[in-house]
Amino acid sequence: MRQELMSLPKTLAEDVARNLVMVANLLDEDPEQAYEYSRVALRLASRVAAVREAAGFAAYATAKYSEALAEFRAARRMTGSVELWPVMADCERGMGRPERALAMAGEPEVQKLDKAGQVEMRLVAAGARKDMGQAEAAVVTLQSPELASNSVQPWTARLRYAYAEALLDVGREAEAREWFAKALEADQGGTTNASDRLAELDGVEFTDAMEEDADEADADEADVVTEADAATKDDAEADAEAEPKAQAEDSDADSDADSDADSDADAGAEAPKETGDQS
Repeated sequence: MRQELMSLPKTLAEDVARNLVMVANLLDEDPEQAYEYSRVALRLASRVAAVREAAGFAAYATAKYSEALAEFRAARRMTGSVELWPVMADCERGMGRPERALAMAGEPEVQKLDKAGQVEMRLVAAGARKDMGQAEAAVVTLQSPELASNSVQPWTARLRYAYAEALLDVGREAEAREWFAKALEADQGGTTNASDRLAELDGVEFTDAMEEDADEADADEADVVTEADAATKDDAEADAEAEPKAQAEDSDADSDADSDADSDADAGAEAPKETGDQS
C-alpha cells in the first residue's frame, strides 16, 4: 500500500493514509464510521488499488454488497490479483445470487489462490449451497483435507465451525457437537462462538452477572423512588389535613378580631360628649 501511495503528492498521500488507517481501526468495532472514512479516501485517490480494496471491505462490512463488489472488481483490475475472489463470491451471495457464487467456486481463479484463499472459497461455496436449500451438499462441500488435518491454521476454527453448523442443519447433532468441540480447541483468537453452541447443545444456560447486578441496582433504585414517593404522599396528606385546621384557626382569629373591632366601635359610640361652659 505504501508503494501505491508514493505515486501521490506527499500531502495527499498523508491524507489518504490517515483515512485508510481509520478504516482499518474501525472496521470491526464501528463499520459505519469506517465506511465514511473509506468514502473520503476514495474521493481523494480513487485510482489507488489499496483505496478501492479498503472501500470494498468497508462496504462489505456494512452489507452494501453491490457497492463492495464494484470496488473489489476495480481493485482486481488494477492489480491483477485473485486474492479477492472469495469475498467477491460472497458479495454475490449477499446480493441474493448464490448460484453465481457457486459458479465462481468452479472458476480457474480458485486454483491460483493460496491455501487460506481456497478454504475461504470452500466456505463461501458451502454457504451458497445452504442458501439454495442444499444442506447435504453443503456438508459434502466442506469435507476436505484441510478439515481432516490436525494442523491448526488461522482458518481451522472457522472451517470446523462451519462444518459443525452444516451437520446440525441435517440433523447430525452428535457429530455437530464433536466438531464444535474441535472448533473450540482450534479457536485461539476467539473468532467463533463455538463454546456457546456447545453449551446450547448440552442444555446449559448462562447468566450474565453484569446484567443481574444492573437489574438489582435498578430494583434498589425503584425501591428508593417508591419510598420517596410514599414520603412525599404522606407529607402531602399531612399538609392536606393541616390546611383546614389552619384555615379554621385563621377564621376564628378573624372573627375575634372583628368582635374586638365592634366592641371598640360601640364603646366609642357610648362615650359622653364633652360640652363647653355655656355660662
